[in-house]
Amino acid sequence: MKKRKSSPLLLLISAPSGGGKTTLVRQLLRARRNMVRAITCTTRPARPGEKNGVDYYFLKPADFLRRVQAGNFLEHATVYLNSYGLLKSELLGKLRAGKDVLLNVDVQGAASIRKAAQAEPELKHALVSVFLTPTSVAEIERRLKKRGADSQAEIRRRVAAAKHEIAQWKNFDYLLISGTKQEDLRLALAIIEAEKMKVGRAAAPVTQ
Repeated sequence: MKKRKSSPLLLLISAPSGGGKTTLVRQLLRARRNMVRAITCTTRPARPGEKNGVDYYFLKPADFLRRVQAGNFLEHATVYLNSYGLLKSELLGKLRAGKDVLLNVDVQGAASIRKAAQAEPELKHALVSVFLTPTSVAEIERRLKKRGADSQAEIRRRVAAAKHEIAQWKNFDYLLISGTKQEDLRLALAIIEAEKMKVGRAAAPVTQ
């Protein structure tokens, strides 16, 4: 018997730096065939190997500004002189095509998206937010040092920021305490399945 489809999810995953969200996002995209990543717009130049419409939508600053003024973005920000934004049409188009959409954002971006989604019924209905974090700030520091990608000064900055980010966990639908990569994936998949079975999203059973 063919399984009936439930309505698609907009799964937002956020975490402090070193929390493991990039790894989890990659695992989810491999594990869920019907899940796709939301693609962000940016004004920064494409790096070697990056493709427009795959990694980012690369826009000229004037085009980006026009879209801001037209209210096309669900949220947008400028970081180190480059602008980044998430188009409402990007999310709605994929959700309407029946795809589960995955968002990988920082805590500040998550707050903006949650707020903006309240004014968009389709996005509000689909949105599920998950905060992923290790058990402690000390564990975050250990992971950052093990990664070996940052200077001591940058690690201290990231750890200080993580303390403030972790305090936001109560604003999310789910708190996922990070353990092993396999355990993080198992728990994230369990959240997805539970949300799919909610009465508001599940396909109605046949009664005739």
